[in-house]
Amino acid sequence: MPEENTQTLESRPAQENFEGASETRNVLIIEDDPIARKLLRVVIESEGMNVIDAEKGRVGLAKLAKAQPDVVILDLGLPDMDGKEVLRRLREWSDIPVLILSSHEEIDDKVDALDCGAQDYVTKPFNAKELLARLRVAFRSKPSKPEPSFNYGDLRIDFSARIVTVAGKMLHFTPIEYSILRVLAKNKGCFVPKTYIKKLIWGNVISSTDDQLRVHMSSLRKKLKEAGMDGVIKTENGVGYMI
Repeated sequence: MPEENTQTLESRPAQENFEGASETRNVLIIEDDPIARKLLRVVIESEGMNVIDAEKGRVGLAKLAKAQPDVVILDLGLPDMDGKEVLRRLREWSDIPVLILSSHEEIDDKVDALDCGAQDYVTKPFNAKELLARLRVAFRSKPSKPEPSFNYGDLRIDFSARIVTVAGKMLHFTPIEYSILRVLAKNKGCFVPKTYIKKLIWGNVISSTDDQLRVHMSSLRKKLKEAGMDGVIKTENGVGYMI
């Protein structure tokens, strides 16, 4: 529960703390507690911002892709999936600022969330003034709107749902194959070095080999070829791969 009286917030003029904004701000709240969602909505809407909410992680990811809000407030304890997993999936295709709101006060939880890509971490019960101040910081760091999907001919990748289709037919990839395809799609038109791909997927280039990458790349290409997308991935010897 916020420490500040919400009635005081409701009596303020709209956008008192967000003056000069050229457009209405949109905030996506992913929080399973209905009371917390209601309190957040009151605090945020009192400042003239729009609120979109979701009580589950998968629903939140879908709404993020559709609505493309300016900031996400994310709870870690969701009923269908861990909040950190939501953050990891979100970071596969979006750089939108994410503010974690959690009852977990342990330093390890905070560090893990920040390492996963969160911009900030606020513990419950939250103070309304502090929350709004942190939202202002998040808005200032907001990047350009992300593209929730990738299209190349009949090939389509829905990054939020992690679904790949060719001419409407779903393709099934292993997690590593999908990760390779996602990296290449996000860098369309540019050769992506092998070392860069290995670091993104395995985390440590030293622990992975070119042979490992070639095996997964071969399987990925085979599945694309069977779906009618032969040759979509190009190879430049000594450089890397490109869509």
